[in-house]
Amino acid sequence: MSRTYLDHNATTPLRPEAREAMVAAMDLVGNPSSVHAEGRAARALVERSRETILEALGAAQSDLVFTSGATESAALVLAGRDVRAAPVEHDAVIAWTDATLPVDAEGRVAVADPAASTLQLANSETGVVQSLPQGLAVSDITQGVGRLPYAHDWSGVAMAILSAHKFGGPKGAGALIVPRGHVLDPRIRGGGQEMGRRAGTENVVAIAGMAAAARAALRDLADGVWDRVAQFRNILESALEADSPDTISVGRHGPRLPNTSLMLTPGWKGETQVMAMDLAGFAVSSGSACSSGKVRASRTLRAMGMDEGTAACALRVSLGPDTTEEEVLRFVDAFSAARRKQRNRAA
Repeated sequence: MSRTYLDHNATTPLRPEAREAMVAAMDLVGNPSSVHAEGRAARALVERSRETILEALGAAQSDLVFTSGATESAALVLAGRDVRAAPVEHDAVIAWTDATLPVDAEGRVAVADPAASTLQLANSETGVVQSLPQGLAVSDITQGVGRLPYAHDWSGVAMAILSAHKFGGPKGAGALIVPRGHVLDPRIRGGGQEMGRRAGTENVVAIAGMAAAARAALRDLADGVWDRVAQFRNILESALEADSPDTISVGRHGPRLPNTSLMLTPGWKGETQVMAMDLAGFAVSSGSACSSGKVRASRTLRAMGMDEGTAACALRVSLGPDTTEEEVLRFVDAFSAARRKQRNRAA
């Protein structure tokens, strides 16, 4: 059976440009902290990659700290700080914050004190895009990188966290954008890497892949690739709602990520939908990948005012830059067929 991958918010396939850069970086034998020629070559690649990523994110006036991913970046910037967040944030942010900021029925968050708050750029489950207030302390921009226009130095955000595998880079590589010269209390201590803010030998290969992916993602955004993806998402939602009138597209009436559709079909558990689609050859999810192994209703949907039973009936479809209209229509056919079987069993 052929497989169709529609779970790009969980992780994206490695971009060819990232793979090529990583293979080339494997030939560098030096440690970036060594002063000999081999070490200097590795250091030069790390610094070129840093500059490339900062340029792609419009953060030329900022510093970039390399980490193992957005989860580590969140811990690095949030641990020990008195910061408020909303319950729609990722678990990696919730773990370090007071998640009491109010959320409305459309998933929008009200921030009264930006300097003491963190707010995601876009939600991984619903795709809802937030309006980032000036002076915001921290933003999780992970889901928006390469899919939404973002210029950090103009955003009014002090610090931002991101992860390479959400925009076609390798898993296990991430970063934290901080003001130039900003002092952090390191979570990992030891050597003086990353200007003393994150110890440990830099993952040169992954960093090279992250930079190449960032450059390619910026090109796709400029070329209008995600406009086409948004059209396919709209086709998917309209077709599904026509076949199944009780299916609701969450966040459809406000700004969303161009690739994300979260659908609620009352009476049909999301985990059951995921299994049915998996058997039909489609990779989708019922929520955030970091929580999908836990049998519980979405915290995001509960924060938006949905009851637990309704929130448990969510299916997330997240398209990618290479998704085709033909794949979307095949998914609609497979979903509709599975829905008819579910209805018949329930009758």
